[in-house]
Amino acid sequence: MIRMLAALRTMIVRLVVLAGIPTMMITVSGPPWPQHPPSAEQVQAYLNTPLNPDHAATTGWALAWALWGITAIGTLAWSITRARSRDWQNSWERLCYYLPGPMQSLAAGLLGTAAVTTTATALPAHATPPAPTADVHPLRDAPMSTESHTITPNDPRAMVGARIPATTAHPRTVKVHRHDTLWGIAKHKLGDPYRWHDIYKLNRGHQQANGHALQDPDEIHVGWVLALPTARHTPPSKSTPAPPTEPTIRPSHTATGTPSRTTAPPQATLAPSITTSTSPATRSPAPTSHPDSRVSAPVAPQQDDDTDYRGEQGVALPPQGWVSLGLAVLLTAVASLVRLQRRRRARPAFPVPARLASQPAPLPESLALVETAACRLGSGAGPDHLPATSTVDAPIGVNAAGREVGLFELPGLGLALHGDEADAAARAVLTAVLATGITQRTEARPIVITTTGVLARLLPDGPPVLGLDPDGTSYDGERLIVLADAATAVTHAEEEMILRRRLLDNFDLDTIEALNGRTDHAEIQPPYVLLIEATPRHAARLRAVGAHRAALHLHPVVLGELDGIPTAETAGVVRLSTLAASDLAAVMTMLTDATARPEPGHDIDIDPPPSDPAAAPHEVSAEQDEPVPSQQAEASAPVRLRVLGPVLVETETGAVATGMRSGSYTVLASLAAHPGGRTLDQLAADLHPDTTPSTAGKRIRTDISTTRRVLRAATGNGQAMFVVYDPATGRYRLDPELIAVDLWQMLTAIKAANTADNDTQALALLREAAELYGGDFADGADQTWITDYATTYRHQILSVLARIAELLEADHPDQAVTALERALEFDPVNEELYQRIMRIHGRAGRPDAVRRTLRRLEDRLADLGGAEPSEATRRVAERQLRPATATRGHR
Repeated sequence: MIRMLAALRTMIVRLVVLAGIPTMMITVSGPPWPQHPPSAEQVQAYLNTPLNPDHAATTGWALAWALWGITAIGTLAWSITRARSRDWQNSWERLCYYLPGPMQSLAAGLLGTAAVTTTATALPAHATPPAPTADVHPLRDAPMSTESHTITPNDPRAMVGARIPATTAHPRTVKVHRHDTLWGIAKHKLGDPYRWHDIYKLNRGHQQANGHALQDPDEIHVGWVLALPTARHTPPSKSTPAPPTEPTIRPSHTATGTPSRTTAPPQATLAPSITTSTSPATRSPAPTSHPDSRVSAPVAPQQDDDTDYRGEQGVALPPQGWVSLGLAVLLTAVASLVRLQRRRRARPAFPVPARLASQPAPLPESLALVETAACRLGSGAGPDHLPATSTVDAPIGVNAAGREVGLFELPGLGLALHGDEADAAARAVLTAVLATGITQRTEARPIVITTTGVLARLLPDGPPVLGLDPDGTSYDGERLIVLADAATAVTHAEEEMILRRRLLDNFDLDTIEALNGRTDHAEIQPPYVLLIEATPRHAARLRAVGAHRAALHLHPVVLGELDGIPTAETAGVVRLSTLAASDLAAVMTMLTDATARPEPGHDIDIDPPPSDPAAAPHEVSAEQDEPVPSQQAEASAPVRLRVLGPVLVETETGAVATGMRSGSYTVLASLAAHPGGRTLDQLAADLHPDTTPSTAGKRIRTDISTTRRVLRAATGNGQAMFVVYDPATGRYRLDPELIAVDLWQMLTAIKAANTADNDTQALALLREAAELYGGDFADGADQTWITDYATTYRHQILSVLARIAELLEADHPDQAVTALERALEFDPVNEELYQRIMRIHGRAGRPDAVRRTLRRLEDRLADLGGAEPSEATRRVAERQLRPATATRGHR
């Protein structure tokens, strides 16, 4: 039908050009030949002054007839060439589609010129409007390079240098103009006209700006914006075609193409990746015919040597996993929230545990590199604070330009994951969705609907699943809903679709996004993700749900191929994040710990304080605690090392400000936390986790040598080592005779206070320990390992200040409040500190101060994903606000 209309239109325009224009000009000014032959004098006069007003009309009409003659010759030449050429699609197709537009413009220009010149010479003028001009928007881009690109797994210890070329050969979307067809768009944008099947499949059912949707491949409207699949063009090979293959997600694969010229080796390695293939080779105008033969194509076609590379885009995980930087930032945000929730629930206790070991990290060891990468490349914040969120919601991978791709912004009716790594990719998708909005209030975070079969398929076997709510249906009871089977899950999605459509109709709105932006609607409708296995009998229902993705924020994700649901490569994702089953279980447990929910808490007047807070859950470190060197605060040493706060090295003459490398300070901080010493490999794992061991070892040796050289010059002791190496154990350690460390001195004072004979002596020693604490451990350093050590020492000083407040409360309540306020400066989210302050204010008869303290706690906790004070904290506040005569005996 489209071809017939195009042929008819072309024939009509051809007749207008060849017959209509000359007929009109003859009607206006007569035939182009003169009635009487001009004399020689008339010809000479015309040639001398062709622009003379007396000759202007003649000049205009002569020019008009000449241009028409050229146009007529070109039109006839095009017609003859098309009729004789067997490959007219490649040679004249663009002229076939776009030549009539310029011809109409040219005709309008000719008529306009004639009309103006005729009016100027008092000839009869006809008000002839110019013919409408056609929009001419060539679709052809620069030729696509088909150079080979090798994809292999990376070193699991290193962050992936995923230097993905920012290709610009094919835009992600195309706007439909006059005369466009799916065939033409596929040919000019994708290099293969038979890939119109992919464009149709990707955009089918997607509502456009004019309210219509693509349902018939023969009908597209001007102004529509169509999403384009990933370019998969490869010149045909002369060898025997490869056997049919399906697009798969593999941990390692080599995709080759025919190089167009000599190029440099690939800039980096990528793993895992998406192996794509070209479209069917059988020509058919109907979208139901799909031949079986497919040709392998490069994953990410390289361009010229001046390609703009985007740098590191993800993190390789052992053994063969990979996460994009956006997902790494999300996981870091979850880990940060877990740390903050632990700090919120931590309880000061006495005796204070004088330990050096760090708190266990929230992320498992297999995901440790994720936090390092996110802190250095993405978030811009330390792991102990809430990092910046990802640039997109639910990041699942990267496109050919190296940019993050979010699940909610994909074109088409949903996402189909298939191939060997489909389960690993589904784990990453589930993680990305559940972690999105982790710092927001719970009701605004996405909801995932899945089945018990899918969850069992994605989670590891054997170990019990942690974090399930009491009825065993989900991890937090709201964000992840686990249903019995796929039919039940699809029904749930359909019910949600109907509910959301009714809400939009009630408010006369078009999208859920517009509804959530209103202030008169109390209930937010979050993104809704349906994660189920691909089942053909549910395909039609899933497509119906997916047709409302943009408007209703409903996003089907299926495990396996399903007709009508685009795959990742079709949607433009060249690399998907992947996670192991054990990593998914660990992340979901973290999400349970990080999610804000009502908590009972601990009441300081009812619950006994823990004798050893390090024995509480999440507080035991797997690392064996080392003995702390005994150093008195007044002890003298040639060098004083401060690691509580920014790392600072001092001598008798003052701070050592020049000569030290930045790495030297980090090495000193690590050795201060490990007085027994650290091997070169241990230092490298902490200080340079994203560097090869050999390179890290060289850096650390240089840092240690620099430290020795600078300290020798600063102290005048040319023979001292300061950092001692033990060949028997292969460990480096600080010399306690030459270096006094504030951390060791603080822990020495705490130990003495724990065993003091009386409160006065204990108070003096506790104050000494508090004075030695200048801030978080190695404050300002960007290594993630520092965070969990800082948590240990911060909690110790909270216990010290809380004990000081206990000793001062009876006789000096204001001093006790001052001590607790200083503790809040170090940790403003610890609930028990607020309880202690409210209790002191209540006993002193200051209800306004109690209310101010509770409001301050509420403001602090609101930043933790909308958390609120525990029930125990509110009970403490209520008791302090009762009349003193009624509650004096209970305070």
